[in-house]
Amino acid sequence: MTVQIDGTLVAPSGYTGSDSSGGEWIVFDHVDGLTVSGGTLDGRGESLWACKAAGHGGCPDGATSVKVLNSRDVLISGVKSVNSELYHVVIDGCEGVTVQNARIVAPGSSPNTDGIHVQSSSAVTITGASIQTGDDCISVGPGTTNLRVEHVSCGPGHGISIGSLGKESEERGVENVTVSGAAFVGTENGLRIKTWGRAARSGAYVRGVVFEHALMRDVSNPIIIDQNYCPNDGGHGCPHQSSDIQISGVTYTDIQGSSASQVAVTFDCSASKPCSGLGLQDIKLTFDGGKPVEATCQHADGTASGVLMPPSCL
Repeated sequence: MTVQIDGTLVAPSGYTGSDSSGGEWIVFDHVDGLTVSGGTLDGRGESLWACKAAGHGGCPDGATSVKVLNSRDVLISGVKSVNSELYHVVIDGCEGVTVQNARIVAPGSSPNTDGIHVQSSSAVTITGASIQTGDDCISVGPGTTNLRVEHVSCGPGHGISIGSLGKESEERGVENVTVSGAAFVGTENGLRIKTWGRAARSGAYVRGVVFEHALMRDVSNPIIIDQNYCPNDGGHGCPHQSSDIQISGVTYTDIQGSSASQVAVTFDCSASKPCSGLGLQDIKLTFDGGKPVEATCQHADGTASGVLMPPSCL
């Protein structure tokens, strides 16, 4: 099946996701051999963002612009998504998906407008994307294996994130992820792994991750592992607990550029399940016009080689 979009598709006015639509605009479910090409999707998220910004509550959740569910052999090519109410593109329960030359645009202040979210999927490739959002450029959820991200530019936004993991009591792990040739400009984070700071006993893990050939420009947290993630605690009992998500076998090679903060590398790992097998090679990051940067480690073990700015804390 080929879906070719000529011109611009415009979402309904007002709040989508406030009725029986279930928080999604365009959905492909159980489609094998799907190609979606060209065109622009305008989610018209501004009014929902304004409602959320007003802080009065009572706002609908909003809608994801495109969801691909339970499908195989999918190609999404040359699609532009602007101003989605929530996530722009979600890939869930799929096998063999390629997203190429996507352009995703939303204001840096827009809430929860993740660019591309992948979960419970295998053999996904994201290549040649330009992503400007108010949340993660690319987010990687539980059950993702064999994901390749290459030549993606990100900013504004929260960077490329694996996680958060450990929110639910039953979650699958994340394995075999490669992020190569990404560029980050003015983002909150660069390459991030985050897990909830609580003992979810989900059995989830992160392992076999390669971050390589990344360029940072004024990124607040260029390299960060945060295993004490605990937004709006909501009665979950963190941060007085320890994450039980095991992070292992994560390597960072040829990461260069500028940090917007003095601490450019943060490994804040779990006290009960420390990070193991971390690797740093040829890291060249500076702060504020060339000043030296620092690295901090908690419960992290690994090796370091090559040029290291900041010096390794492993």
